[in-house]
Amino acid sequence: MTATEAVAKVKAAAPARLRWPHYLLIAAGLLVLLSLVRVLDGADDVTSSGTVSAALRLAVPIFLAGLGGLWAERSGVINIGLEGMMILGTWTGAWAGYQWGPWVGVLFGVLGGMLGGLLHAVATVTFGVDHIVSGVAINILGLGLTQFLAGLIFTTGEAKALGGGARQSPSVDPIRTVTLPVLSGGEIGGWKSPDWLGSLERHHWFLLSDVAGILRGLTNGMSLLTLVAILLIPVSFLVLWKTAFGLRIRSCGEDPYAAESLGVHVYRMKYAAVMISGGCSGLAGAFLVTVAAPFYQDGQTGGRGFIGLAAMIFGNWRPGGLASGSLLFGYTDAMNVRGGGQSVHALLLFVAVLLVAVAAWQAVRANRMRPQVTTDLGRREVRNATIGAALALVAAAGLLAWFLLSDSVPGELVSFTPHLTTLLVLALASQRLRMPAADGLRYRRGEAR
Repeated sequence: MTATEAVAKVKAAAPARLRWPHYLLIAAGLLVLLSLVRVLDGADDVTSSGTVSAALRLAVPIFLAGLGGLWAERSGVINIGLEGMMILGTWTGAWAGYQWGPWVGVLFGVLGGMLGGLLHAVATVTFGVDHIVSGVAINILGLGLTQFLAGLIFTTGEAKALGGGARQSPSVDPIRTVTLPVLSGGEIGGWKSPDWLGSLERHHWFLLSDVAGILRGLTNGMSLLTLVAILLIPVSFLVLWKTAFGLRIRSCGEDPYAAESLGVHVYRMKYAAVMISGGCSGLAGAFLVTVAAPFYQDGQTGGRGFIGLAAMIFGNWRPGGLASGSLLFGYTDAMNVRGGGQSVHALLLFVAVLLVAVAAWQAVRANRMRPQVTTDLGRREVRNATIGAALALVAAAGLLAWFLLSDSVPGELVSFTPHLTTLLVLALASQRLRMPAADGLRYRRGEAR
């Protein structure tokens, strides 16, 4: 076999890389399936503008926390202290926000998260502490410190008179929201335009009303801070993949000693990335006290930092994939707010059809690999694909039976839906994930071999 034939064989065996047209086609197919499920089950809240708006509001703090994890891990530092940095952001954001306004609160929330990032960087980069140990310590410190400060500051003087207490802060003014004129009933120069999307949504037509509901949820009453979070998706991609600064950070996460040999100041890059990570987490905390709720409250983050880590892994350490994972977790969480058991019941059929598609894909993949298998590793991959197809079919059959034999899903399972989604998504996506090669490894200047 010639070298050209060998390269061609390798390219043919490699999985095709999905690009934007493929993702758009997949999204369109999922929307058609979701619309069909809504019509069959009569669960109109599945694609209503209220559900979409709630999903976006719930997804933003998860996305921002996950973005913090992405920046840190691209530099080779594992950051499971995102939850603690978010907590610091909620307290500092509320403390400054009720005194000087919500945008000042956002700024202080970012600074509070960056303080947590700085502590994590000192421990892991300078002193070589195990990244997991340091992250757990940041989580404990963030929770304990904010509880102490809340009891010390919010229970006295003006803060107490404004409604503060040992477990919550005084109210913070909300950040202004915007509505797109003409489409979603916004105002232009004092004239209130008709709500065309809302009118179309209320007809509950197949697909057309679903598209209207989604667009209205994205254009009606959106917080300005949500717009900032959306802009961070392309900004993060451009900085990390299109600038010299981003290239240096990613090189530190792949091979810090090679980066060192090329003149990159690895310590400096890791410090910068981990502090940006803390700032993103602090921004997530500030979002919770200026958009999601008008005050700081003990236990407010609710584990969103850990779900953000799961979204980051699902997104394969990339901003676009992270945003998709965050929307998925936010959407399932919105089921607790809108529709409840009936909406989750409709999703049983939706997931069952998706599992059938996964089973078919695994079966086709196994059949394509089987004639080319010549090693034990290849046979193992074929066997795993076959087993995966069988398990997906069994799960689809179980969900379909559950859908047909019931009219709703118990409330206890509805509240568990986001966590179950986290487990299922990570299990299904695990085969295509690739973390940075030096992620979590201890680096010391001059120790390259």
